[in-house]
Amino acid sequence: MHRFFYILVFALCAGWGGTASAQRMPERSAVRSGNRQFNKGNYEESIERYGKALNFAPGSFEATYDLGNALYKAERYDQAEQTMRQAAADTLRNEKERAEAFYNLGNAQFRQKKYKEALESYKQSLRLDPSDMEAKYNYAYTKKLLDDQQNGGGGQDQQQDQDQQNQQNQQNNENSDNQKNEDDGRQDSQQNDPQQQPSEPQQGDDDERQGEPQPVPAGISEQEQEQILDAIQAQEDRTQEKLKEKQGVVVRGGKNW
Repeated sequence: MHRFFYILVFALCAGWGGTASAQRMPERSAVRSGNRQFNKGNYEESIERYGKALNFAPGSFEATYDLGNALYKAERYDQAEQTMRQAAADTLRNEKERAEAFYNLGNAQFRQKKYKEALESYKQSLRLDPSDMEAKYNYAYTKKLLDDQQNGGGGQDQQQDQDQQNQQNQQNNENSDNQKNEDDGRQDSQQNDPQQQPSEPQQGDDDERQGEPQPVPAGISEQEQEQILDAIQAQEDRTQEKLKEKQGVVVRGGKNW
């Protein structure tokens, strides 16, 4: 009986302590509520929650950074730029966190076709985190757009037309290669016993299906298994490159540290 009483008292004290902590830092509760809405895709609701968090704690880096992400997702790029600029200017945060803020600042500027500003933001991100490959890609992509504008004078419309033409040519080449592979496969199946041939990874236009690992048939050598795995990895790499081409710049959602 006494032991139960002690446990009950301890639990009540812990509960009161948690409530008191939440009352002392209400911005954290608001940020968590905003995160839940953000993860559901309710960006306008998450913006409201992050705004409340900033009312409680105007200098909160987490609330500012998350608000910038939500504004970006809601396609309110000008406000996202202003908010991310505040997060990036917080010198009390570590380099990884500020690099993320500069990275997302560059994305918001890119969406507004502020390519020079975006290039500088990506550069600042790389100065803080030189190992970020996606920041390097976005920097290179934006720099190419600026170089094309200065050299060709065609601007963004010309670049978009060229990108669409390149994608169409790439798709045509892939379709031609796939048709040739299918024809060769049918010819081989007529000349050989299909039960003695190893199954190949499935090819198709569905990016998700291309990325799925295929089962390795029994009775093949380790070298052949490695070749199959290499082919699957190469296909996945091509899929990722196509995604980057379609998106222009790589956009990350949420925190990356």
